[in-house]
Amino acid sequence: MNNLTFGRYTHFNTCIHKLDPRNKILLMVLLMIGIFFQFTMWSTSLIMSGCYLVLLIVLMIISRVSIVDLFKSLRSMWLMVLILLIIYIFIPSSTHTIPEPAFVINGYEVYWDSFCRAGYIILRLVMMISLTMILTSTTRPMDMTYAFEWYMNPLKAIHFPAHEIAMTLSIALRFIPTLLEETNRIMKAQESRGADFSHGFFKRFGAIISLIVPLFVSAIERSEELANAMEVRGYDPKAKRTKYRLLHFSFRDIIAAVVCCGIFA
Repeated sequence: MNNLTFGRYTHFNTCIHKLDPRNKILLMVLLMIGIFFQFTMWSTSLIMSGCYLVLLIVLMIISRVSIVDLFKSLRSMWLMVLILLIIYIFIPSSTHTIPEPAFVINGYEVYWDSFCRAGYIILRLVMMISLTMILTSTTRPMDMTYAFEWYMNPLKAIHFPAHEIAMTLSIALRFIPTLLEETNRIMKAQESRGADFSHGFFKRFGAIISLIVPLFVSAIERSEELANAMEVRGYDPKAKRTKYRLLHFSFRDIIAAVVCCGIFA
C-alpha cells in the first residue's frame, strides 16, 4: 500500500509547483488526449510516444517526482499486462505489420505484432499514470478544488452544484493517502493476529475480508467525524464564501501552455 503515491502532495519550490492549478489540469487533459491519439503509421506513433516519454521524464525531474515511486506504483499492473498479452495473442488484428510469426504454439501462430500492440498500450497507460502523479504531487488539494470549481462556474447558471462537487472531489483526494495509511495500520494489526496476505489464494481471500470490513467501518467513522466537524464550524455550501488563496495566471503559465499546445498540435 505504501507504493501507491496518487493523491500525495509533496512541497517543493519548483516552477511546476508554482503553475496555476487551472492551467495544470487543462494541460494534463491535452497531453492525455495526445498520448492516446492513434496514428495510422506505427513509426509516427512510436516517435510521438518517445517524445511524450522524454517530456514526462523531464517534467518528473523538474517537479522532483520520484521515478522509483512510479515504478513501485506500476508493480500492481502485471495482471493487466498479462491480460493484454492474452487478448492480443489470441484475438489478433486482421492486418499485421510484421507478417512473420514470432513462434507457433500447437499450430497457432503468434505474431510479434501482438507484443508490440500490447506494449504500446501499456506504455500509454504508464505515461497517463505519470501525468496524474505529476499533477497530484505538485498541486495542493485545496488549489485543485478551486480549479475544478472555476471550470464548473459557468454551470451555476443552470443551478449546477459546482461548489459541492468541487468540495467532494477535494475531500476524496485528501482521503486517499489517509485511507492508505489506515489500510497499512489494519494490515499490520491483522498480520500480528495471524492473517496471511501473501500465501495461498484462500488464505489471502480470507485475510482481505478481514481487512475490508474494518477499513469500511473506519472510513464511515471518519466521514461522520468530518461531517460533524464541518457542521459545528458552520459550513454552508450555499453561502457566499471568500477565498484566502486567490488563483492568478502568470508568465510561466503562458510559457507552459504554449509548449504543451505546440506538442499537442
